[in-house]
Amino acid sequence: MTTYDEPSIYNLLTVEEVKEKKPKKHTSKFRETVKEEYVAGRDTYKTMGPAKVPPPQPTEYLKKHEKEPQLPKKEEFHYACEDRKKPAVPKKDETPLMGLKTTKNFINTNAVENITSVPKVPVKKFVDTRHGDTHELIPSGFEPIFVHKKDFGEVPTYLVKRKEEIKRAQEEYDQYIAENFKRGALRQLSEDERQAILDGLKANWEDIQDQYQSLSVVTDTYPKKQKKERLEAQMKQLERDIELFEKHKLIYIGN
Repeated sequence: MTTYDEPSIYNLLTVEEVKEKKPKKHTSKFRETVKEEYVAGRDTYKTMGPAKVPPPQPTEYLKKHEKEPQLPKKEEFHYACEDRKKPAVPKKDETPLMGLKTTKNFINTNAVENITSVPKVPVKKFVDTRHGDTHELIPSGFEPIFVHKKDFGEVPTYLVKRKEEIKRAQEEYDQYIAENFKRGALRQLSEDERQAILDGLKANWEDIQDQYQSLSVVTDTYPKKQKKERLEAQMKQLERDIELFEKHKLIYIGN
């Protein structure tokens, strides 16, 4: 079934067509900069053949040997080690100096050198394959080397120095404590006082531990998280204090 609009006198009015205004075309602020960089980066006649040069004049015609390479002047070459070289072997036409004699007995000298010379110690090697592949034994680690050192088994020098520094620091600390005792600035806690403080710290830790255990499992709000973090910080501080009192039997406090 076809439907039509109801007849109305307003349909006879002419309706002006409204054209949508298009937005302005985007123009980059770097447009001129890009143009300048593009022009500056181009080379003249880079891909268009050789540059245009004026033709040669008739008077400047090609002469003989003009295109041959111009080599530098030939100079005599000398090695840097020529001064340390031995003198050259005499030529066959050079006559040696006659009448020179020596009293050295080369036979006896060679015999004495061979007798008194120390024989060369062969390098220790080991074979690791059936084909006879050899390797040096000392750097391999198979032979003990460090146990044969002169200072093997002795206390290292840096440990001795560290021990002396600790001893010196302890002596200075003991001297400081003794001086404060004489002036009455420090006093030593008795065993009963130390144990009483230790018991109080443990009781406080158990009290905070009970509060921590009674917290809700889900900490979904900021006050819950803040309370949990505060209790954990207090427990850690109490644990450090308890460890300090249990580790040190002698404790000094200021008056």
